[in-house]
Amino acid sequence: MTRRVVHYVDSGVFGGSEEAALHLMAALDRGRWEPLLLHHAEVGTARLVDGAAQLGIRTIAVPPVEPGNVRAGVRRMREVFRAERPAVVHAHLSWPLACRYGVLAAWLARVPAIVATAQLYVDFWQERHGRLQQRLMTAALRRIIAVSHEVKARYAGDLRVPEHKLTVVPNGIPVPRVPGRADPALRARLVEGRPDYVVLTPARFHEQKGHAYLLEAAVQVPDATFVLAGEGSLRAEMERRARELGVAGRCVFLGQRSDVPALLAAADLFVLPSLFEGLPLSVLEAMAAARPVIATAIGGTDEVVTDGVTGLLVPPRDPAALGSAIRRLRADSKLARRLAAAGRDRVEREFSSDVTARGAMRVYDEVTGAA
Repeated sequence: MTRRVVHYVDSGVFGGSEEAALHLMAALDRGRWEPLLLHHAEVGTARLVDGAAQLGIRTIAVPPVEPGNVRAGVRRMREVFRAERPAVVHAHLSWPLACRYGVLAAWLARVPAIVATAQLYVDFWQERHGRLQQRLMTAALRRIIAVSHEVKARYAGDLRVPEHKLTVVPNGIPVPRVPGRADPALRARLVEGRPDYVVLTPARFHEQKGHAYLLEAAVQVPDATFVLAGEGSLRAEMERRARELGVAGRCVFLGQRSDVPALLAAADLFVLPSLFEGLPLSVLEAMAAARPVIATAIGGTDEVVTDGVTGLLVPPRDPAALGSAIRRLRADSKLARRLAAAGRDRVEREFSSDVTARGAMRVYDEVTGAA
């Protein structure tokens, strides 16, 4: 018997949480679970909606929930849930209070089981109003799926979510049978007039991602080109900082790109200098592409990258250590190839979309009493 699961995303942008939701929906066993996407009608959701359509997944758009008219927004979502009669509503959380109105609407519609994936833990306003909303949301959820043991520990410790409501199911990605081949023309454009060694960082320009420390590390690696793909509020500041540090001539700011797999194939090294993460898809994608990885030793990331085995880890906010690690792999191609091969093997075994989908469906069965 096929049952329906409504995946709910409340953001107005396409980021890691939304991409992870797409990967999960794509990998679900359609003979057992029919996915449906509920989202808000905003310009920034276009990539999410288009991606779902390409997968043959039905989508329903509802107006964003406005602060001054929460009741109307909740009522509209409750009507959708009552009409669709899902066995499970699966909310995708980019922070602890994300999707709270959709969870409330599902609870009011008496959906049999409501679960949520916690992609990231960030400290948030903990005054009385925020604490109350978080407690009510936790009460409505049958299970919170943490994407890493770090996220689970923060939910259990900081938010006091009961242990029986927490399950770890790591993020996963579709792993190609073989890594993509580099496009010589793309690589030539990236290194035009610059050193012929490409360090790629695909990440939005936000303080979380640590671009400032990457640019300081670039000073120490004069024989490398640093390619930064992404947009965000700090882009102009980072471009200015690159000029101040004297590395602007070796830094390529690409803006938002939809061809990250091609960029990975054209790169020699992937670097993610984040200050905190849940379990970053970009690291998984780099490992699947058989690129050597350097990342920061932070919770979540260190559950994927084992230092010296599947990549190199450096302390966050430490440009000297980051620069040293880049120079090390720049000089030791044998080590770089070994790390890349081990990373690729680990993603295939432990972090594919199929592994994530099996974990999610196991949760669905448990919360609906089908296990």
